[in-house]
Amino acid sequence: MDARSYLFVPGDRPERFAKALASGADAVVLDLEDAVAPERKALARDAVRAQLADGDPRLVVRINDESTAWFADDLTAARGAAAVLLAKAERAETLQRVREACPGTQVLALIETARGVLAAEALAQAAQRLVFGTIDFALDLDLSGDPIGLDYAASRLALASRAAGIAAPVAGVTAALDDDAALRADVARARAHGYTAKLCIHPRQVARVHELLAPSPAEIDWARRVIAASDASGGAAVQVDGRMVDKPILLRAQRLLARLP
Repeated sequence: MDARSYLFVPGDRPERFAKALASGADAVVLDLEDAVAPERKALARDAVRAQLADGDPRLVVRINDESTAWFADDLTAARGAAAVLLAKAERAETLQRVREACPGTQVLALIETARGVLAAEALAQAAQRLVFGTIDFALDLDLSGDPIGLDYAASRLALASRAAGIAAPVAGVTAALDDDAALRADVARARAHGYTAKLCIHPRQVARVHELLAPSPAEIDWARRVIAASDASGGAAVQVDGRMVDKPILLRAQRLLARLP
């Protein structure tokens, strides 16, 4: 599931499921973890099971981590989801346990701790995708709030994903719902690290995230001119905008156009 957007919806609020699915999000995450109070976990699992019965391929279930009392029951409730998002992923063995409990389901590792970041390479080998839980990670390390504090971990997840041959990671949420500048800055920093998707916490973030993740008009124009010049030269050396077009430049142009919706 190489989605661009993952929209969270509390698992105990089934009246919101339809709105989330109509938001245009590539994936909808039915949340059994942080969004659900302990006394409502069982109710949320029942609602998630009922929704999964529809077989919608966009449905992801976030489950509680293996240290909690809810982990085993969450695994059972998540069967039939397109993907399972494991909170606070730290061990490849746990991802394998999820895979065995939910056969045919993709496993996404939500990395939210120092231990998770330091295990990124092993987790990338065991998961279909890594997801950076920036808020919990910042809490774990007692970061100041300056986004530079996230850069090392963000890069490590991207490197681990690339080395394992899986999709680029998913960026964390932007908590400010009405701050477009913050959303733009978060997506730009994620793209700088090679991320190609983002977690969303409100339907109105989805379309904007898609827009921000897509190549800009200037990038599209440049990529098309690079490819046209290369084709016209028959593979010979050629310049575009004063720069020599070699294989890495051509591949960059092709990747930009491949990101178009």
